[in-house]
Amino acid sequence: MAEFGDAITAALETEVDEVLVVGHSSGAHLGVSVLADLIRAGRVPSGGPVLGFLSLGQVVPMVSFLPRAHRLRADLAYLSGSDALTWVDVTAPGDGCAFALCDPVSVSGVAPADKRWPLVFSAAFTESLSPARWKELRWRFFRLHFQYMCAFDAPRDYDYFQITAGPMTLADRYRDRPPSKSRIEKPVNKFTSTVP
Repeated sequence: MAEFGDAITAALETEVDEVLVVGHSSGAHLGVSVLADLIRAGRVPSGGPVLGFLSLGQVVPMVSFLPRAHRLRADLAYLSGSDALTWVDVTAPGDGCAFALCDPVSVSGVAPADKRWPLVFSAAFTESLSPARWKELRWRFFRLHFQYMCAFDAPRDYDYFQITAGPMTLADRYRDRPPSKSRIEKPVNKFTSTVP
């Protein structure tokens, strides 16, 4: 995690428009803690590139619901109120290996009053893949878990390649994007302490 933090810090010292951190599956909760550490330590320069965090197919509650996951819960609460980054969380109900449309901060029971992030919405597999492709992939659960980083037949407002290689920052791309109406925000974690 320290090495990831150093790599992100080095990127933030270059002359680019945006440093985009992508965390897929368990990489999402690692990304939360790495970025929270960087921001707390003042390692995100205010005059440098903008910082974006794209969490895909996240499984944050798998860890944040553990009794001793104090640090992760604290990092979720901290990052969700930060103005040092833009955080977008994309999952899909068709992905049986993710906590689809669960706001990882809210369901973990640590949403602060000033919560800004993440913006939670669906990759809409059933609408973004052709009927033939959806039929082919529907029961291949592990393969579907990686679909976020693959091409779609008819991408809607989520397209991994446009996000990671296109001309717009994450913040600009989703500035006016509302969250999915079916997102889950109810705090259901019985372990909400952020300190040991």
